[in-house]
Amino acid sequence: MVPTKASKRYSSTQRAAYLFLLPWAIGFLCLSLGPILWSLYLSFTDFDLLTAPDWVGPANYVRMFTADPKFMISVRITFVYVLFSVPLKLAFALAVAMLLNRGIRGLPLYRALFYLPSLLGASVAIAVLWRQLFAGNGLVNHFLAQFGIEGPSWISNPNYSLWTLIILAVWQFGSPMIVFLAGLRQIPADVYEAARVDGAGRWRQFARITVPLLTPVIFFNAIIQTIDAFKTFTPAFIISNGSGNPVNSLLFYTLYLYQEAFGYFRMGYASALAWVLLIIIALFTAFAFLTSRYWVHYDE
Repeated sequence: MVPTKASKRYSSTQRAAYLFLLPWAIGFLCLSLGPILWSLYLSFTDFDLLTAPDWVGPANYVRMFTADPKFMISVRITFVYVLFSVPLKLAFALAVAMLLNRGIRGLPLYRALFYLPSLLGASVAIAVLWRQLFAGNGLVNHFLAQFGIEGPSWISNPNYSLWTLIILAVWQFGSPMIVFLAGLRQIPADVYEAARVDGAGRWRQFARITVPLLTPVIFFNAIIQTIDAFKTFTPAFIISNGSGNPVNSLLFYTLYLYQEAFGYFRMGYASALAWVLLIIIALFTAFAFLTSRYWVHYDE
């Protein structure tokens, strides 16, 4: 069968498409899939970066769940952080988005200013600033002293140290706020007008109109912010000087993983920790998707 001009043209287009996809394919295989599979292999080995990996089977996972108290401490600290920081951040972001949705002047400026903490919040500089704010002689205690209140050393007290990082997480509300604002702009104004004609107050409009129509956006923000919260590292590392103290109250899971990998050079064990974190995030995400059918309302 003799190739036609159309088939030749299609074949050349196909080759061009594969050629353009080649850099992505090389990057995916070499920089993503390869390291992922290698870390999975390392999680079953004893590897210290200096000698060849020594196969130990599931020993790293057995040790993690049976003989490593720090593992459970890091899991507990991270879960508490996620449980409080994500809902508080989303609630604050939604409140600010509703204020900005009222059509105030200079909306682009306010939107940019409120989004700025999300860009800077995960940086080392902001973590250092936060440590200075909540130190024993920091600005927060100086402010409280004006009202005769003697504040504690927030970051040195295990009862308060984790809450300083939760406040930092809530302060980074800009990213979900932008998404909420876009979702609010999609709700038709005539729906609220009809509700007002029927005598519905602001709280009822919020509960019966705003929240149900925003559930897809809430669901999206909850998934993204939960994954980000599980991966939090920089603030805990900087504020605790990489130790997780005081009394392991800032020993986040990622910080403990870092200590095992680069503090004690237990790369095999750190790889096992990384895979357990991946499974935890996957389970949370799967649970969210499975339960979304009961509370997320789409157009149809």
